[in-house]
Amino acid sequence: MSRRPGTPRLLRQLNDRAALELLLASGPLTRTQLGQETGLSKVTASQLLARLEERRLVHVVGSQAGGRGPNAALYAVVPSSAYALALDIRAGEVTGALADITGQITGEFTLDPGDTPDPVAQVNRAVKRLLQTCEVLPDRLSACTIGTPGVVDPRSGAVRFSFDLHTWLEDAFQALRTDLGPVVRIENDVNLAALAEHAEGAGEDVSDFALIWLGGGGGVGMAIMLDDRVHWGTTGGAGEIGYLPVPGAPLPGDVGLPAGYQSMRRTQERPTIAHGFQALVGAQEILALGESHGFTGKNVGDVLTTAVAAGAPGEGFLDELAERIARGVAAVCVVLDPGLVVLGGEVAQGGGDDLARRVADAAARIGPNAPQVSVGRVEAPVLRGALLSALQHAREDVFDSTVE
Repeated sequence: MSRRPGTPRLLRQLNDRAALELLLASGPLTRTQLGQETGLSKVTASQLLARLEERRLVHVVGSQAGGRGPNAALYAVVPSSAYALALDIRAGEVTGALADITGQITGEFTLDPGDTPDPVAQVNRAVKRLLQTCEVLPDRLSACTIGTPGVVDPRSGAVRFSFDLHTWLEDAFQALRTDLGPVVRIENDVNLAALAEHAEGAGEDVSDFALIWLGGGGGVGMAIMLDDRVHWGTTGGAGEIGYLPVPGAPLPGDVGLPAGYQSMRRTQERPTIAHGFQALVGAQEILALGESHGFTGKNVGDVLTTAVAAGAPGEGFLDELAERIARGVAAVCVVLDPGLVVLGGEVAQGGGDDLARRVADAAARIGPNAPQVSVGRVEAPVLRGALLSALQHAREDVFDSTVE
């Protein structure tokens, strides 16, 4: 089959994109350095920079001394050419961060949605205030990624099984889309945490790994990274490990709404899901296990931290919890054999490397392909993953703007 040669227009577009990617990754470069890195001639590099300057995508930020001639101009991407917004929306807290196209964070906010009877309006006001404070016009916002618990359908964006947020998550999503447009996307929170760990944390140098999230609010989830990409599954339900049937836990019966959920929507209570893997490692179950060993606290993170610091008196509790977690780890590894399992959430942060070591030992005893087990290293990984996702979309928008 014959191949058509690249047209000058297509080649210009490819060169412009390559230059922008290089400037974003490597920082300011001279025309000569840009040409050397991309393989372009001095003339082509000069023409390219002129085009990007005319479109206000790059600008001169300084100069670099060279040989005997005049100093060479240093070029960089214009930070205000596009912005990315990230939101981590959960029942007890909403956090947001705004970054320019270079990834520099320009503003943040945190709010408690329980402080108002109208959390949708509260979130919307916080986003508008953030944009105004950072002097960012809505048309400069190229991407917004929302991280949330629940199953997010990759085809429609619909969220299922987000019991903690009740009805207001969908309303918040639609309100933001009304104000900001189709740049608003919604993603599963644990998948975003895995993106962050892959880019900057425990999974940075690994193509395949699983992240098991054990949250302080009771949520249990998993993200699967295969060949450097998150695996969502057909309906977005890949990684819903809370429903995984494991020894010692009741089998899931009706996986729809938990009994009494409709009444709980009115009373704002969180339904209990007492089946599957979550029945062993959910927050309430861990608190009960800790109490049976003499360790109490308001949240699982504090209980785990206290048990680790206690030394020998805490070993029984930690070993029993590790064995429970290992049942899920071993089941995942039998199917996927990822080589690395990253523990995330408040349980992992409270238990730290001590808990990870115990989980690895227990998984090796009950499974044939024992993985390395590590604790996540990224601070606020859901928000960070949402920002990285939004930046990727924003940069694609900028790259596409080079098309003539």
